[in-house]
Amino acid sequence: MILAPRTFSMAKRAIKNYFSKRPFCVSFEVTHRCNARCLHCHLGGPVEEKRASPQRYGEICRKIKPLVAQLSGGEPLLRKDLEQIVKALRIPNGAPYIVITTNGVLLTKEKYYRLRQAGTDEISLSLDYPDERHDEFRRVPGLFTRIETLVRELDSDNHKAITLCCVIQSDNFRELPQMAELARKWNVKINFSAYTPLRTKDKKYMILKEDFDEFREILKKLLRFKKKHKNIYTSDYIFKRMIEFFDKGFIPKCLTGEKFYNVNPDATFSPCGLIITDYKSPKELFHNFVKKNTCTYCYTAIRGNSEKPAKYLVLDSLRAIR
Repeated sequence: MILAPRTFSMAKRAIKNYFSKRPFCVSFEVTHRCNARCLHCHLGGPVEEKRASPQRYGEICRKIKPLVAQLSGGEPLLRKDLEQIVKALRIPNGAPYIVITTNGVLLTKEKYYRLRQAGTDEISLSLDYPDERHDEFRRVPGLFTRIETLVRELDSDNHKAITLCCVIQSDNFRELPQMAELARKWNVKINFSAYTPLRTKDKKYMILKEDFDEFREILKKLLRFKKKHKNIYTSDYIFKRMIEFFDKGFIPKCLTGEKFYNVNPDATFSPCGLIITDYKSPKELFHNFVKKNTCTYCYTAIRGNSEKPAKYLVLDSLRAIR
């Protein structure tokens, strides 16, 4: 793989998008259908929906020119044409950096390699606990063992393109150092995202104020672990803002519609996965939503990573690509 030209192309795209106010990340929610019923999510089960073709997603991506194209859902692996979607988005030696976010139920070793060959840069595997408690939270029996088996089967790879994605919430924040250590043992990266009650209106997973001192100490442990082992993707900047989010319950000045937004299964546009609309274009999204947006009640990974200051945006992105 020729890394240098692509690294240069990605850095150039990051800088250009930052100053031209193009989005850092666009999430292509290729289906709202899901085969899990996670306790922190409003999606799950079959849904009736119109789905755009891989070619249509590719046309949108080339027009928008994001630095990162995320294929998500719902559960994107329910799309039988997912490999074709990846190929439609892929530009050899150039942006976007393609990430598939999955719960792992349908991910096999063979499918992993087919998606990689199609052009996937990274597969983000959801994991909220370092053991079988993950099964109960995601309501999929045996899921933790399935994920562990898959990741270990890839041990012969020089580079496993796997990042564990953990949603931080009141019931698992004490397990975060153990999660980071598990990722290290599996020889993969880990990324953290803050829980939001916007999906289910359930605030019980927000970290309580009486636990803030303990939460701060755990984040300090993670920062030390990150410096030593370099397998935590989450920016230092984001960790600091997470404390503010759980303390206040909000982060002001959300830049959805500018720095990031979603493409729906039918190729219409939404501000994010938490607010689903059917705008026909990014321009319509901007004029009808962004100018009136007062929502501040999340600090998800896509928002945090997209809204980082330029210093962190470029350096963290290059670090991840390398």
